[in-house]
Amino acid sequence: MMLDADTCHAACDAKDRRFDGRFYVGVLSTGIYCRCICPARTPKRVNRTFWPSAAAAEAAGFRPCLLCRPERAPGLAPIDAPARLAAAGYARIEAGALEEQGLEALADGLGVTSRHLRRVMNAKFGASPIEIAQTGRLLAARRLLNETALSITEIAFASGFRSLRRFNATMKDRYGAPPSKMRGRKVLTRGETFTVSLSPRGDYNIAPILDFLSMRALPGVEIGGAKTYARVLKWGDALGWLEVGMGQKGLMLTLSENLAPHLRPLVANVRGAFDLDAEMTTVDAHLATDPSLAKDVKREPGVRVPGALDGFETAIRAVLGQQVTVQGARTLTDRLVAKYGTPLERGPEGLSRAFPDAVALANAGAGAIAKIGLPMKRAETLHRLAMASCDGKLPLARGAIASGRAALAEIAGIGPWTVEYVAMRALGDPDAYPATDIALINALGRKGETLEHIKPWRAYAAIRLWRRGAKKGLQT
Repeated sequence: MMLDADTCHAACDAKDRRFDGRFYVGVLSTGIYCRCICPARTPKRVNRTFWPSAAAAEAAGFRPCLLCRPERAPGLAPIDAPARLAAAGYARIEAGALEEQGLEALADGLGVTSRHLRRVMNAKFGASPIEIAQTGRLLAARRLLNETALSITEIAFASGFRSLRRFNATMKDRYGAPPSKMRGRKVLTRGETFTVSLSPRGDYNIAPILDFLSMRALPGVEIGGAKTYARVLKWGDALGWLEVGMGQKGLMLTLSENLAPHLRPLVANVRGAFDLDAEMTTVDAHLATDPSLAKDVKREPGVRVPGALDGFETAIRAVLGQQVTVQGARTLTDRLVAKYGTPLERGPEGLSRAFPDAVALANAGAGAIAKIGLPMKRAETLHRLAMASCDGKLPLARGAIASGRAALAEIAGIGPWTVEYVAMRALGDPDAYPATDIALINALGRKGETLEHIKPWRAYAAIRLWRRGAKKGLQT
């Protein structure tokens, strides 16, 4: 965002949640930087400075506030094209992309050069990708220190540091104290789970997303309820489970402890999957310009896009859902999970198996996959997806919109509907729109309409139309 001083001062005075995470307040009298909603006494105007990101504030010498906890702030909502690119880069960095692949590969996945990505991110956040990554590691470590009972060594590696020595030195240099001195006062004990808070942008209505996920929940893999969503998840070599739901303290994420070393990318993934960073005021205002959507927006504001926690799984399920009903797709997917899914030995009641990973389906072969009741051509498409994923040729991480779309389009058996659906849910493309979807056509009542006039938010229109159709019994 452009840092207009009057707007920032007004947001601080009102502790306006709409601006939470869109900028940070550096307090000259204390050397601390805060969110605009900080519960502490509001600093005098003369002592306020404004920064476009936590990384920029820290680069200027400010330390994060212990009360408002900048590491819990929502991310920036993408609006225009440069902002969308910057936000996508930021999300990928928060998910650990620089540790996994480096800047050149990250930029390539976003469809730009590394030089252009650095320029856009510096303009948007006042900090380079490397500086943003470093601040992300430090803030992730602060969260783990304060919200889990993990050891210092476990926290160092979970935060993205490659050595304990480097972790200790960086924390002391940046925050003035070693990690051992930064634990919260509350004594935490290790258990089978741990819980961290999530901060959505603005008012958050979880019901539409839970409705969407519950309708498609796979027995043994997922449990969708009125207030929570839980599922088994394989992340790297770790097999565990997580639950997202609204509690007395707001939106909370509970994880099995074996997933704790992956907290940083998992939080980033959950934020994307539950669309926590969307600027819904802007989105809804744009959708309301279409007369056919205006009533939906007025009746139910803030309907967000249900994303995905596993991009490969979403692609497989999209292919299984081609030209069949939601119930039909679930039946086929149940069979695939029963045959190739990984059992979860210790989990809550109702969660017993992980969705098959790419290696399992690639090793199975198309002929064996077809035996779940699929036409051979569709089984071959699933096998090609698995092979491409194993070969590293199928980038389906959130934000990799350009490269992900291109990779999907190259796979035989993947048509425009599947590309748009996966782009919407797995890649996080806010403008994805599967215009040939029969449920969308029926709900909209206008065949061949691509809703060009409400770009770049057509994914939000699709979710609303699917929701409208489901209520009228038109959902496929």
